[in-house]
Amino acid sequence: MMDPGTSTSAAAAASAPASSAASRWVFAVSQRYQHLLDKSVPHVSRRWVATLAVACVYLVRVYFVQGFYIVSYALGIYMLNLLIGFLSPQIDPELQELGGGAGPSLPTRGSDEFRPFVRRLPEFKCWLQITWAFVIAFVMTFFSVFDVPVFWPVLLFYWVTLFTLTMKRQIMHMVKYKYVPFTFGKRRYDGKRASSTDSASLPRD
Repeated sequence: MMDPGTSTSAAAAASAPASSAASRWVFAVSQRYQHLLDKSVPHVSRRWVATLAVACVYLVRVYFVQGFYIVSYALGIYMLNLLIGFLSPQIDPELQELGGGAGPSLPTRGSDEFRPFVRRLPEFKCWLQITWAFVIAFVMTFFSVFDVPVFWPVLLFYWVTLFTLTMKRQIMHMVKYKYVPFTFGKRRYDGKRASSTDSASLPRD
């Protein structure tokens, strides 16, 4: 008769190589995934075109199944939250005022030193989260448990109202603290001009 302890040890020894192989496979896949993400960082236009294609696939799926409106509503709320993070500065000037003005501030005059706008949610993270949101929402449309019967015009009205109020508050925040979350028209460092200025200021013999 076989000892129970011996059989348990044999089973554990047999499962150890399988778990080790699975962990190595997961590590290799995660490395490959991170490598592809790193390579996609400079290709901004291509990334967003790919995300647009994923969004179109999701919209076509919802159109043909005529359902999962609550999933689309949750997706819209999540994307609105990401948009606010994308448009907001990393350091909220309103909280900075309450804290006594400590720390770096946004430039409010043309004579102020140029400081680049640092977003609370960087563009790459915003793109990645939006893409995964569409992928997850697309997968959810294959499970009937998420197809909650709702009157979709009401959800659309709620979302449009929330979007309007949120963007109005965000624009008022931009106007109040005089910042624009884009790089168009901002001053850039001109190396040639700075070099000529420095050479002109040097004393001559």
